[in-house]
Amino acid sequence: MDILEKFKDYLKHNELKASSFHPYFEEALNYMLQAGGKHFRAQLLLGVVSAVDERRFEGALAMAMALEMIHTYSLIHDDLPAMDDADLRRGRPSLHKKYDEVTAILVGDALNTDAFLIAASANLSDEIKIKCIKTLARNAGSSGMVLGQAIDCHFENSPLKQSELEFLHLHKTGALIAAAFELGAIIGGLKDELAHELYKIGLKLGLIFQIEDDIIDATGDEASAGKPVGADGAKNSFVNLLGLAGARSYKQRLIDEVSGAMSNYDASLRDLVLNLIEKYLKG
Repeated sequence: MDILEKFKDYLKHNELKASSFHPYFEEALNYMLQAGGKHFRAQLLLGVVSAVDERRFEGALAMAMALEMIHTYSLIHDDLPAMDDADLRRGRPSLHKKYDEVTAILVGDALNTDAFLIAASANLSDEIKIKCIKTLARNAGSSGMVLGQAIDCHFENSPLKQSELEFLHLHKTGALIAAAFELGAIIGGLKDELAHELYKIGLKLGLIFQIEDDIIDATGDEASAGKPVGADGAKNSFVNLLGLAGARSYKQRLIDEVSGAMSNYDASLRDLVLNLIEKYLKG
């Protein structure tokens, strides 16, 4: 099995438990986590570990699951009526449509909280786990993803400058992708300085990911995207700011910068990043 299949298999065999007499909470807890998706962040984390020290791969699976849980909770909350009010996610009804808003809020809360329990229980040294948990919290919380989401929601219908738009998405999207890169480096046993260098490259990778998402919203269809498209009309997106051609040009410039930066690293690390770009971000 390749890395993606190994991770999917791990998710399948580690469904979350919440035994009670609630008629569907446990089912809802796993509903979006088991719905597929790219698992881009998990692939990045596990790919780095595999490239650097494959002996730590099994221990890294739990940390990748924790990261995926945090990402999934953010999508569940992002789809709520108070935010994007989206009916579709990963090709199926969004969680509040499948169940109800209260369940979606609470499932998101549970995924976010339980992620740290799973991270703390990973089969890794305590030193590595503490470093990883700090990285997860810093990039998911008020100085990372949540800050970006707050800016995104507050400035809807208020156009931002390019530097402000980049700040927004370096946090909302870039932070967790960069964290995945850094987490893989930490688990793989790379020095802190090198892990931080990979983090900075990961931020650019996050911007590429977001620009591609904006392009898909402008040009794609709901069936292939697995979520509503054409929904960014009032949002601060790279397509709205730069135009479609400008967004594509900027994305390619960032791809070239990331490709150039990765040329300084081991071939296995370089190939990991370039293959993920080719598979998911070259559309």
